[in-house]
Amino acid sequence: MKKLLIICLFLVMFFGLSAVFFYDKVNDTQVTINVYNWGEFISDGSNELLNVNEEFTKKTGIKVNYMTFQSNEALFAKLQSGGTKYDVIIPSDYMVSKLIEKDMLRKLDFNKLSNFKFIDDEFKNPVYDPKNEYSVPYVWSSVGIIYNKKYVSKCKEDISWDILFDQKYKGKILMFDNPRDAFSIAQLKLGIDINSKDIDDWNRAFEELKNQRPLVQSYVMDQIFDKMGNEEAYLAPYYAGDAINLMNINPNIDVVIPKNGTVKFVDAMCIPKNSEHPDEALKYINFMCEPEVAKANVTRIGYSTPEAIVRESLALNDKQIELNYPREEITKKSQTFKNLPDNVSEKLENLWTFVKIGKLGNNFVLFSILSLMLIIYVILFFIRRKS
Repeated sequence: MKKLLIICLFLVMFFGLSAVFFYDKVNDTQVTINVYNWGEFISDGSNELLNVNEEFTKKTGIKVNYMTFQSNEALFAKLQSGGTKYDVIIPSDYMVSKLIEKDMLRKLDFNKLSNFKFIDDEFKNPVYDPKNEYSVPYVWSSVGIIYNKKYVSKCKEDISWDILFDQKYKGKILMFDNPRDAFSIAQLKLGIDINSKDIDDWNRAFEELKNQRPLVQSYVMDQIFDKMGNEEAYLAPYYAGDAINLMNINPNIDVVIPKNGTVKFVDAMCIPKNSEHPDEALKYINFMCEPEVAKANVTRIGYSTPEAIVRESLALNDKQIELNYPREEITKKSQTFKNLPDNVSEKLENLWTFVKIGKLGNNFVLFSILSLMLIIYVILFFIRRKS
Protein backbone atom coordinates (compact mmCIF):
# COMPACT_ATOMS: atom_id res chain seq x y z
CA MET A 1 0.00 0.00 0.00
CA LYS A 2 2.83 2.37 0.91
CA LYS A 3 4.61 1.53 -2.34
CA LEU A 4 1.42 2.33 -4.27
CA LEU A 5 1.09 5.71 -2.50
CA ILE A 6 4.73 6.53 -3.23
CA ILE A 7 4.29 5.62 -6.92
CA CYS A 8 1.12 7.79 -7.17
CA LEU A 9 2.86 10.71 -5.45
CA PHE A 10 5.81 10.36 -7.82
CA LEU A 11 3.51 10.36 -10.87
CA VAL A 12 1.65 13.46 -9.62
CA MET A 13 4.93 15.30 -9.08
CA PHE A 14 6.27 14.17 -12.47
CA PHE A 15 3.23 15.28 -14.45
CA GLY A 16 2.97 18.49 -12.42
CA LEU A 17 6.56 19.43 -13.14
CA SER A 18 6.12 18.43 -16.79
CA ALA A 19 3.09 20.69 -17.07
CA VAL A 20 4.99 23.62 -15.59
CA PHE A 21 7.94 22.95 -17.91
CA PHE A 22 5.65 22.71 -20.94
CA TYR A 23 3.77 25.88 -19.95
CA ASP A 24 7.03 27.80 -19.64
CA LYS A 25 8.16 26.53 -23.03
CA VAL A 26 4.89 27.67 -24.62
CA ASN A 27 5.24 31.09 -23.04
CA ASP A 28 8.86 31.32 -24.14
CA THR A 29 7.88 30.71 -27.76
CA GLN A 30 4.71 32.86 -27.81
CA VAL A 31 5.00 35.44 -30.57
CA THR A 32 4.94 39.15 -29.73
CA ILE A 33 4.34 41.65 -32.51
CA ASN A 34 5.48 45.27 -32.38
CA VAL A 35 2.69 47.68 -33.36
CA TYR A 36 3.55 51.35 -34.00
CA ASN A 37 0.59 53.73 -34.05
CA TRP A 38 -0.35 57.33 -33.31
CA GLY A 39 -0.99 58.34 -29.69
CA GLU A 40 -4.62 58.24 -28.44
CA PHE A 41 -5.50 56.16 -31.48
CA ILE A 42 -6.97 52.83 -30.42
CA SER A 43 -9.75 51.45 -28.23
CA ASP A 44 -7.91 50.65 -24.99
CA GLY A 45 -10.71 49.42 -22.75
CA SER A 46 -11.63 52.85 -21.37
CA ASN A 47 -15.24 54.09 -21.43
CA GLU A 48 -16.38 50.46 -21.19
CA LEU A 49 -15.25 49.83 -24.77
CA LEU A 50 -13.33 46.85 -26.08
CA ASN A 51 -9.62 46.63 -25.26
CA VAL A 52 -8.58 45.78 -28.79
CA ASN A 53 -5.05 44.55 -28.13
CA GLU A 54 -6.08 42.37 -25.19
CA GLU A 55 -8.92 40.88 -27.23
CA PHE A 56 -6.54 40.12 -30.11
CA THR A 57 -4.24 38.24 -27.72
CA LYS A 58 -7.18 36.29 -26.27
CA LYS A 59 -8.32 35.20 -29.72
CA THR A 60 -4.95 34.43 -31.27
CA GLY A 61 -2.45 33.94 -28.44
CA ILE A 62 -0.27 36.60 -30.09
CA LYS A 63 0.97 39.30 -27.73
CA VAL A 64 1.06 42.96 -28.74
CA ASN A 65 3.86 45.36 -27.85
CA TYR A 66 2.07 48.64 -28.57
CA MET A 67 4.12 51.82 -29.12
CA THR A 68 3.16 55.30 -30.31
CA PHE A 69 4.59 58.14 -32.40
CA GLN A 70 3.56 61.80 -32.82
CA SER A 71 4.23 62.47 -36.49
CA ASN A 72 4.77 60.71 -39.80
CA GLU A 73 8.26 62.15 -39.93
CA ALA A 74 9.10 60.65 -36.53
CA LEU A 75 7.80 57.31 -37.77
CA PHE A 76 9.95 57.50 -40.91
CA ALA A 77 13.06 58.43 -38.95
CA LYS A 78 12.54 55.49 -36.60
CA LEU A 79 12.08 53.06 -39.49
CA GLN A 80 15.16 54.41 -41.25
CA SER A 81 17.31 54.02 -38.15
CA GLY A 82 16.45 50.34 -37.98
CA GLY A 83 16.74 50.36 -34.20
CA THR A 84 13.41 48.57 -33.68
CA LYS A 85 11.74 46.16 -36.06
CA TYR A 86 8.00 46.82 -36.26
CA ASP A 87 5.40 44.38 -37.55
CA VAL A 88 2.45 46.74 -38.05
CA ILE A 89 2.67 50.50 -38.60
CA ILE A 90 -0.13 53.01 -39.22
CA PRO A 91 1.21 56.00 -41.21
CA SER A 92 -0.82 58.59 -43.11
CA ASP A 93 -1.47 58.52 -46.83
CA TYR A 94 1.54 60.48 -48.15
CA MET A 95 3.90 58.59 -45.86
CA VAL A 96 2.53 55.29 -47.16
CA SER A 97 3.47 56.33 -50.70
CA LYS A 98 6.90 57.49 -49.53
CA LEU A 99 7.56 54.17 -47.83
CA ILE A 100 6.47 52.36 -50.99
CA GLU A 101 8.87 54.43 -53.09
CA LYS A 102 11.69 53.75 -50.63
CA ASP A 103 10.95 50.00 -50.81
CA MET A 104 10.35 49.86 -47.05
CA LEU A 105 6.98 48.08 -47.07
CA ARG A 106 6.02 44.44 -47.59
CA LYS A 107 3.29 43.57 -50.08
CA LEU A 108 0.19 42.25 -48.31
CA ASP A 109 -1.32 38.83 -48.96
CA PHE A 110 -4.96 39.81 -49.35
CA ASN A 111 -5.95 36.13 -49.41
CA LYS A 112 -5.28 36.26 -45.67
CA LEU A 113 -7.28 39.46 -45.20
CA SER A 114 -10.84 38.16 -45.36
CA ASN A 115 -12.19 41.26 -43.60
CA PHE A 116 -10.92 43.57 -46.34
CA LYS A 117 -14.34 43.00 -47.92
CA PHE A 118 -15.78 45.43 -45.36
CA ILE A 119 -13.70 48.37 -46.66
CA ASP A 120 -15.75 50.74 -48.85
CA ASP A 121 -14.82 50.87 -52.53
CA GLU A 122 -14.03 54.60 -52.34
CA PHE A 123 -11.09 53.76 -50.06
CA LYS A 124 -9.68 51.03 -52.28
CA ASN A 125 -6.89 51.71 -54.80
CA PRO A 126 -6.15 55.15 -53.30
CA VAL A 127 -3.72 57.64 -54.83
CA TYR A 128 -1.08 56.77 -52.24
CA ASP A 129 -1.31 53.02 -53.01
CA PRO A 130 -2.93 52.86 -56.46
CA LYS A 131 -2.64 49.09 -56.91
CA ASN A 132 -3.76 48.44 -53.34
CA GLU A 133 -0.79 46.22 -52.59
CA TYR A 134 0.72 47.62 -49.40
CA SER A 135 -1.98 49.11 -47.18
CA VAL A 136 -5.41 48.72 -45.60
CA PRO A 137 -7.33 51.85 -44.46
CA TYR A 138 -7.67 52.19 -40.69
CA VAL A 139 -9.54 55.49 -40.24
CA TRP A 140 -9.90 58.81 -42.05
CA SER A 141 -10.68 62.37 -41.11
CA SER A 142 -10.16 66.00 -42.10
CA VAL A 143 -8.55 69.06 -40.54
CA GLY A 144 -10.67 71.69 -38.83
CA ILE A 145 -10.20 74.78 -36.66
CA ILE A 146 -10.79 74.07 -32.99
CA TYR A 147 -11.74 77.16 -30.98
CA ASN A 148 -13.01 78.19 -27.56
CA LYS A 149 -16.38 79.95 -27.83
CA LYS A 150 -15.74 81.93 -24.61
CA TYR A 151 -12.83 83.81 -26.18
CA VAL A 152 -13.52 83.62 -29.92
CA SER A 153 -16.71 85.51 -30.60
CA LYS A 154 -16.57 85.44 -34.39
CA CYS A 155 -19.56 83.85 -36.13
CA LYS A 156 -18.80 80.20 -36.83
CA GLU A 157 -19.78 80.49 -40.50
CA ASP A 158 -17.22 83.28 -40.97
CA ILE A 159 -14.26 81.44 -39.43
CA SER A 160 -11.57 80.67 -41.99
CA TRP A 161 -7.86 79.80 -41.90
CA ASP A 162 -7.13 83.54 -41.60
CA ILE A 163 -8.14 83.49 -37.93
CA LEU A 164 -5.00 81.53 -37.05
CA PHE A 165 -2.96 84.52 -38.23
CA ASP A 166 -4.99 87.16 -36.36
CA GLN A 167 -2.98 89.47 -34.02
CA LYS A 168 -6.02 89.60 -31.72
CA TYR A 169 -5.24 86.07 -30.49
CA LYS A 170 -1.48 86.47 -30.04
CA GLY A 171 -0.12 83.93 -27.57
CA LYS A 172 -3.31 81.88 -27.62
CA ILE A 173 -2.83 80.10 -30.94
CA LEU A 174 -1.49 76.55 -31.28
CA MET A 175 -0.04 75.07 -34.48
CA PHE A 176 0.81 71.61 -35.73
CA ASP A 177 4.24 70.35 -34.75
CA ASN A 178 4.96 68.66 -38.07
CA PRO A 179 5.86 70.20 -41.45
CA ARG A 180 3.20 68.86 -43.83
CA ASP A 181 0.27 69.75 -41.58
CA ALA A 182 1.72 73.12 -40.56
CA PHE A 183 2.53 74.19 -44.11
CA SER A 184 -0.88 73.01 -45.35
CA ILE A 185 -2.56 75.61 -43.11
CA ALA A 186 -0.61 78.42 -44.77
CA GLN A 187 -1.21 76.88 -48.20
CA LEU A 188 -4.96 76.65 -47.64
CA LYS A 189 -4.99 80.26 -46.46
CA LEU A 190 -3.18 81.34 -49.64
CA GLY A 191 -5.12 79.05 -51.96
CA ILE A 192 -2.01 77.02 -52.86
CA ASP A 193 -2.05 73.34 -53.82
CA ILE A 194 -0.85 71.41 -50.75
CA ASN A 195 1.07 69.07 -53.09
CA SER A 196 2.65 71.84 -55.17
CA LYS A 197 5.98 71.04 -56.83
CA ASP A 198 6.74 74.74 -57.27
CA ILE A 199 9.41 75.85 -54.77
CA ASP A 200 8.08 79.43 -54.93
CA ASP A 201 4.76 78.19 -53.51
CA TRP A 202 6.56 76.67 -50.54
CA ASN A 203 8.51 79.89 -50.00
CA ARG A 204 5.24 81.84 -49.94
CA ALA A 205 3.78 79.46 -47.36
CA PHE A 206 6.99 79.76 -45.33
CA GLU A 207 6.65 83.56 -45.21
CA GLU A 208 3.13 83.14 -43.82
CA LEU A 209 4.34 80.77 -41.10
CA LYS A 210 7.30 83.01 -40.30
CA ASN A 211 4.99 85.99 -39.87
CA GLN A 212 2.62 83.91 -37.78
CA ARG A 213 5.37 82.63 -35.47
CA PRO A 214 5.21 85.51 -32.90
CA LEU A 215 1.49 84.79 -32.46
CA VAL A 216 1.96 81.07 -31.74
CA GLN A 217 1.99 79.93 -28.13
CA SER A 218 3.28 76.47 -28.95
CA TYR A 219 3.69 73.90 -31.71
CA VAL A 220 1.89 70.76 -30.53
CA MET A 221 0.47 67.37 -31.33
CA ASP A 222 -1.21 65.41 -28.50
CA GLN A 223 -0.45 68.30 -26.10
CA ILE A 224 -3.45 70.04 -27.65
CA PHE A 225 -5.77 68.08 -25.36
CA ASP A 226 -4.34 69.66 -22.21
CA LYS A 227 -3.77 73.13 -23.64
CA MET A 228 -7.20 73.54 -25.24
CA GLY A 229 -8.98 71.56 -22.53
CA ASN A 230 -7.52 73.75 -19.77
CA GLU A 231 -8.11 76.94 -21.82
CA GLU A 232 -4.43 77.81 -22.00
CA ALA A 233 -5.01 78.35 -25.73
CA TYR A 234 -8.08 79.45 -27.67
CA LEU A 235 -7.42 78.41 -31.28
CA ALA A 236 -5.77 75.47 -33.03
CA PRO A 237 -5.91 73.58 -36.30
CA TYR A 238 -6.28 69.89 -35.66
CA TYR A 239 -7.84 66.67 -36.82
CA ALA A 240 -11.63 66.83 -36.73
CA GLY A 241 -11.85 63.40 -35.13
CA ASP A 242 -9.99 64.64 -32.04
CA ALA A 243 -12.34 67.61 -31.74
CA ILE A 244 -15.08 65.26 -30.52
CA ASN A 245 -12.90 64.21 -27.59
CA LEU A 246 -11.94 67.83 -26.87
CA MET A 247 -15.58 68.90 -26.82
CA ASN A 248 -16.23 66.17 -24.25
CA ILE A 249 -13.38 67.57 -22.12
CA ASN A 250 -14.53 71.20 -22.34
CA PRO A 251 -18.07 72.21 -23.43
CA ASN A 252 -16.81 75.66 -24.49
CA ILE A 253 -14.88 74.07 -27.36
CA ASP A 254 -16.30 73.90 -30.86
CA VAL A 255 -14.84 73.14 -34.27
CA VAL A 256 -15.44 74.26 -37.82
CA ILE A 257 -14.24 72.93 -41.16
CA PRO A 258 -13.67 76.06 -43.26
CA LYS A 259 -15.74 76.33 -46.41
CA ASN A 260 -12.73 77.37 -48.49
CA GLY A 261 -11.24 73.89 -48.27
CA THR A 262 -9.38 71.55 -45.96
CA VAL A 263 -7.13 68.50 -45.86
CA LYS A 264 -8.70 65.05 -45.96
CA PHE A 265 -6.40 62.25 -44.87
CA VAL A 266 -6.38 58.49 -44.42
CA ASP A 267 -4.28 56.54 -41.93
CA ALA A 268 -3.55 53.04 -43.13
CA MET A 269 -2.15 49.79 -41.74
CA CYS A 270 1.05 48.48 -43.31
CA ILE A 271 3.76 45.88 -42.67
CA PRO A 272 7.39 47.06 -42.85
CA LYS A 273 9.68 45.04 -45.08
CA ASN A 274 11.88 43.99 -42.15
CA SER A 275 8.98 42.68 -40.05
CA GLU A 276 9.95 39.53 -38.19
CA HIS A 277 6.35 38.30 -37.87
CA PRO A 278 4.53 39.14 -41.14
CA ASP A 279 1.94 36.34 -40.82
CA GLU A 280 0.98 37.44 -37.32
CA ALA A 281 0.93 41.07 -38.55
CA LEU A 282 -1.61 40.08 -41.22
CA LYS A 283 -3.77 38.51 -38.54
CA TYR A 284 -3.65 41.76 -36.58
CA ILE A 285 -4.63 43.87 -39.61
CA ASN A 286 -7.45 41.47 -40.45
CA PHE A 287 -8.63 41.60 -36.83
CA MET A 288 -8.68 45.41 -36.89
CA CYS A 289 -11.06 45.27 -39.87
CA GLU A 290 -13.63 43.17 -38.03
CA PRO A 291 -16.72 45.43 -37.78
CA GLU A 292 -16.99 45.02 -33.98
CA VAL A 293 -13.33 45.98 -33.53
CA ALA A 294 -13.44 48.82 -36.08
CA LYS A 295 -16.54 50.19 -34.34
CA ALA A 296 -14.80 50.17 -30.95
CA ASN A 297 -11.80 52.01 -32.40
CA VAL A 298 -13.72 54.83 -34.10
CA THR A 299 -16.04 55.17 -31.10
CA ARG A 300 -13.03 55.59 -28.81
CA ILE A 301 -10.90 57.90 -30.97
CA GLY A 302 -13.65 59.88 -32.72
CA TYR A 303 -12.37 59.43 -36.27
CA SER A 304 -14.29 58.29 -39.35
CA THR A 305 -14.59 54.68 -40.44
CA PRO A 306 -13.88 53.45 -43.98
CA GLU A 307 -16.47 50.68 -43.43
CA ALA A 308 -20.11 51.43 -44.32
CA ILE A 309 -21.35 48.55 -42.16
CA VAL A 310 -19.69 50.20 -39.15
CA ARG A 311 -20.86 53.72 -39.99
CA GLU A 312 -24.47 52.52 -40.23
CA SER A 313 -24.24 50.92 -36.78
CA LEU A 314 -22.99 54.08 -35.04
CA ALA A 315 -25.36 56.28 -33.02
CA LEU A 316 -24.07 59.62 -34.30
CA ASN A 317 -25.33 63.02 -33.21
CA ASP A 318 -25.56 66.01 -35.56
CA LYS A 319 -22.13 67.32 -34.52
CA GLN A 320 -20.42 63.99 -35.21
CA ILE A 321 -22.06 63.73 -38.62
CA GLU A 322 -20.99 67.32 -39.43
CA LEU A 323 -17.35 66.64 -38.51
CA ASN A 324 -16.81 63.00 -39.38
CA TYR A 325 -18.91 62.75 -42.52
CA PRO A 326 -19.03 66.33 -43.89
CA ARG A 327 -21.30 67.53 -46.68
CA GLU A 328 -20.29 67.18 -50.32
CA GLU A 329 -19.77 70.95 -50.68
CA ILE A 330 -16.90 70.62 -48.21
CA THR A 331 -15.47 67.27 -49.32
CA LYS A 332 -15.23 68.35 -52.95
CA LYS A 333 -12.93 71.19 -51.88
CA SER A 334 -10.79 68.87 -49.77
CA GLN A 335 -7.22 68.01 -50.75
CA THR A 336 -5.28 64.86 -49.88
CA PHE A 337 -1.55 64.74 -49.22
CA LYS A 338 0.65 63.02 -51.77
CA ASN A 339 4.31 62.18 -51.45
CA LEU A 340 6.48 65.09 -52.63
CA PRO A 341 9.51 64.89 -54.95
CA ASP A 342 12.83 64.63 -53.09
CA ASN A 343 13.89 68.19 -53.90
CA VAL A 344 10.59 69.59 -52.57
CA SER A 345 10.73 67.39 -49.46
CA GLU A 346 14.26 68.58 -48.74
CA LYS A 347 13.19 72.19 -49.21
CA LEU A 348 10.22 71.65 -46.90
CA GLU A 349 12.41 70.17 -44.16
CA ASN A 350 14.82 73.11 -44.40
CA LEU A 351 12.02 75.68 -44.28
CA TRP A 352 10.42 73.88 -41.34
CA THR A 353 13.71 74.00 -39.46
CA PHE A 354 13.77 77.77 -39.96
CA VAL A 355 10.21 78.04 -38.66
CA LYS A 356 11.08 76.08 -35.50
CA ILE A 357 14.43 77.83 -34.94
CA GLY A 358 12.77 81.18 -35.36
CA LYS A 359 10.39 80.20 -32.61
CA LEU A 360 13.35 80.26 -30.23
CA GLY A 361 13.76 83.96 -31.03
CA ASN A 362 16.26 85.99 -29.00
CA ASN A 363 17.41 83.00 -26.94
CA PHE A 364 18.71 81.32 -30.06
CA VAL A 365 20.44 84.51 -31.24
CA LEU A 366 22.03 84.96 -27.80
CA PHE A 367 23.23 81.36 -27.79
CA SER A 368 24.78 81.82 -31.25
CA ILE A 369 26.59 85.02 -30.18
CA LEU A 370 27.94 83.42 -27.01
CA SER A 371 29.13 80.37 -28.96
CA LEU A 372 30.93 82.58 -31.47
CA MET A 373 32.57 84.60 -28.66
CA LEU A 374 33.75 81.37 -27.01
CA ILE A 375 35.32 80.16 -30.28
CA ILE A 376 37.12 83.51 -30.75
CA TYR A 377 38.35 83.42 -27.15
CA VAL A 378 39.81 79.91 -27.59
CA ILE A 379 41.56 80.91 -30.82
CA LEU A 380 43.08 84.04 -29.19
CA PHE A 381 44.15 82.00 -26.16
CA PHE A 382 46.18 79.57 -28.28
CA ILE A 383 47.67 82.40 -30.36
CA ARG A 384 48.91 84.10 -27.19
CA ARG A 385 50.39 80.84 -25.88
CA LYS A 386 52.38 80.33 -29.09
CA SER A 387 53.69 83.91 -28.99
